[in-house]
Amino acid sequence: MAPPPEIAIPSTSVSDEGASKPYTLYNITLRLPLRSFVVQKRYSDFAALHSALVEQVGASPPESLPGKHWLKSTVRSADLTRQRQVGLEKYLRTIAETPDRRWRDTSAWRTFLNLPSTSSTANSAVSASGMVRPAPAGSADAQTWLDMHRDLKHALQEARQCLSRRDAAASDSGNSTTATAEAASSAKKVLLRAGTLVSALSDGLRKMQESNRLGDGELRRRRDLVSAARMERDALEKLSNSMPNSSSSISAAAVGGGGTSNATTAEKAALLKGGRPAGGRVLGAPLPETAKTRELDNQGILLLQKKELAAQDSSLDQLSTIIRRQKEIGLQIKDEVDAQSEMLQHLDEDVDRVNGKLRVANNRIKRL
Repeated sequence: MAPPPEIAIPSTSVSDEGASKPYTLYNITLRLPLRSFVVQKRYSDFAALHSALVEQVGASPPESLPGKHWLKSTVRSADLTRQRQVGLEKYLRTIAETPDRRWRDTSAWRTFLNLPSTSSTANSAVSASGMVRPAPAGSADAQTWLDMHRDLKHALQEARQCLSRRDAAASDSGNSTTATAEAASSAKKVLLRAGTLVSALSDGLRKMQESNRLGDGELRRRRDLVSAARMERDALEKLSNSMPNSSSSISAAAVGGGGTSNATTAEKAALLKGGRPAGGRVLGAPLPETAKTRELDNQGILLLQKKELAAQDSSLDQLSTIIRRQKEIGLQIKDEVDAQSEMLQHLDEDVDRVNGKLRVANNRIKRL
């Protein structure tokens, strides 16, 4: 029996698209054994879920749903939003962790969380095909965007695994074509979900840029991540549309296509190992980031920035100490030069006085 998913509501966001007034979206994070993803729901969706659970099971869930407040709005009250967020998370986690499975086995529960059907949870490839269509408003939230990007990475990794299973099944002469077809179908489904996530992430970056929610550096970093994921997804889709890597298909491609087979095989090996295809440079794309900043979220970037600033402050302190020492040496040199200049001035005065006395003496000698 598969373990229950880990459910949490770490953040919320406000959406006013397609509605007469803004409303609060609760970002539900689900962590399954093979992947994790984010589902966004509003309070009315929770109320509909509660009614459906009571109707299908015939009993109320072990945890009561937080009540609706008629005088306050979660859009304007941060305290009410936080209270309802904690209550809704407790509501979902109690249903997910209770020993009684009646509420978890209903179709309303699986539909609400975008979980696959119970008949397909045994197959990891099929369970990964439970498509999550993130709302555009969720991708415009900075933290939800990172969760969706994490889900995209899991989807690409799972697509590589499906393609590896397809090639292994195709190279096994004693294996039927059913396993190959199932693995290829699972890869296509996962790649379709990955394409949906890439589009949603690009939309979210555009909205965050319009609303000035992120700085230019963070936007460039995230665009780089989306560009790399899009390139990898397109290459995997091209690989999924090609023939499996069997001996017969390789020999046929070598006869009909010349040196194309070798390039495709090398590209396939690089993709299945998680690398990037050769020649994947995009003109006009942002520069690749360093190993320190790659795959860091907002908190990681902030901590790294603080560390760099602390190192710069320490260097500035050392530089200030050196400059102060140089200033003191310069002042001492200035004092010494002033003293020497004063002594030279006194010497000039003495020389002038002696010259005057010599002139007087010379005149007297001439008279004598």
